[in-house]
Amino acid sequence: MPVPVPRQRVDPSDRAAGAEHTGGTDLTLLVIEDDPAGTFTAPELTDASGNRVRIRTARNLTEAERLLTDDVHCVLVDLALPSSTPAGSVDADRLTALRHVLRLAPRHAVLALTSAGDAELAAEAVRTGAQDHLLREELDGPLLSRAIRYAVERKRADSVQVKLAESRLRAQENARLERGLLPTPLLQGSDLRFAARYRPGRSRALLGGDFYDTVRTPDGTVHAMIGDVSGHGPDEAALGVELRIAWRALTFAGLCGDELLSTLQKVLEHERESEEIFATLCTVDIAPDGRRAGLCLAGHPSPLIARRGAPTGLLPYEDSGPALGVLPRARWPRKQVELGGSWSLMMYTDGLIEGRTAGPGSPRLGQEGMVEMVSRQFAQGLDGEELLESAVAEVRQLNGGELTDDVAVLLLSRHRRDRR
Repeated sequence: MPVPVPRQRVDPSDRAAGAEHTGGTDLTLLVIEDDPAGTFTAPELTDASGNRVRIRTARNLTEAERLLTDDVHCVLVDLALPSSTPAGSVDADRLTALRHVLRLAPRHAVLALTSAGDAELAAEAVRTGAQDHLLREELDGPLLSRAIRYAVERKRADSVQVKLAESRLRAQENARLERGLLPTPLLQGSDLRFAARYRPGRSRALLGGDFYDTVRTPDGTVHAMIGDVSGHGPDEAALGVELRIAWRALTFAGLCGDELLSTLQKVLEHERESEEIFATLCTVDIAPDGRRAGLCLAGHPSPLIARRGAPTGLLPYEDSGPALGVLPRARWPRKQVELGGSWSLMMYTDGLIEGRTAGPGSPRLGQEGMVEMVSRQFAQGLDGEELLESAVAEVRQLNGGELTDDVAVLLLSRHRRDRR
């Protein structure tokens, strides 16, 4: 049955609705219908705002696929196409052509054309994926023009929602993955208290090139480490995770000191993308009685120690070795240090000490400034997570804004009321 598309006067309400949804742009419509009389013979329509709707016609799906170019905005498919209604078919089979078009044009708006007696089929077409349906008996130029523009805007809105949903899903998956890559301390059976604070330098990232871990081996020794891969991107973050996991595995395998660090250097050399990449590292192994520890430094700042009745300071760092990945046959001596009965040991990356002391251009905080700051916070009664939160917040405040480098800080504490 012919579907006339005459030029008619548009009601003012139709004019406002069309302008609201289209933004005054010309559109191209691809019509797929088998009409020997040539229903859609007009090369274009014009809406009330003077915007054009150019019309292309295809007699079958094969021809439609050839005419479906990037400049087409909307497709109108006739559900009465002979190819989609084989003899003896039911209504559901009459959507074959529509489904084919939806697969063929996933990014285009699609309208379904049917007759007034096929209301259920029209509704099913929308449920299948069409943006809207048009009735052949009610079709005229203004209605078609408005329907096209509504369908295009609806498709755009749907596409935006799909992209937002996909973006949220990717963000959630990435966050779960990154949280899974952060360490879970294994300290069951130890009387040491553990706290950590981690802030990546990259915007909206959960992981940076800094890494840390703490585990207790079956002999009662508590092993802790903190490190920093040079650079700040996702590749450095991935390498930091690899080094942390390797450290944990090697520690449970019984390696310690120079043997452990030499093996970690081999891991770094094998996994890094460039020979210029290196990593600093600090490892501490605390004896089961909690009073002594072995310290190894690979180009990393020495930990801070706070003891009851003694000034806060740094553990000895004279015998430190080079960063991992710098010298192929380097050695890292293990230094024995006395901790005492009650103490707090803070390990950190250089992001904590390289912030400014009074905004941009001022001197850096440095280790001496950090020791003074943390000593004051200990004197105020801060400890654990509260102390680390206060320390990082004060460093940011002194810096005059966010720190550009990754920051990792962990605190191990042992408190004995009956003895020092």
